[in-house]
Amino acid sequence: MAEINEPPQPTGVSKDACMWAMLCHLLGLFTSFVGPLIIWMLKKEEDPFIDDQGKEALNFQITVGIAFLATGIVPIILRFLACVMPLLGLAVSITDIVFCIIACVAANKGDHYRYPVSIRFIK
Repeated sequence: MAEINEPPQPTGVSKDACMWAMLCHLLGLFTSFVGPLIIWMLKKEEDPFIDDQGKEALNFQITVGIAFLATGIVPIILRFLACVMPLLGLAVSITDIVFCIIACVAANKGDHYRYPVSIRFIK
């Protein structure tokens, strides 16, 4: 039986740190900002990679939450946008899923991923 070779981890990033960083991004899909916040708060002192990616996941999920709030509030204020906002809500959902999957893959490899559309609330 052939051995399964795992890809080498970048210098200084352990497999455990990669796993926790990946979970920060993955839990964002299911728990919004709560999952990344809990993992980041519990594990940020253990590894700088977890700290960095936890903040990144948390910032992105807060940004997504603000975008969802906007898609719900704006049609109330501006009635002429009421028919467009559900489509924007769908676009926000798809963007969240796609970017979180990309971030999970990158974090699992040990790469520092930056979401392209994220407000940096926590630095």
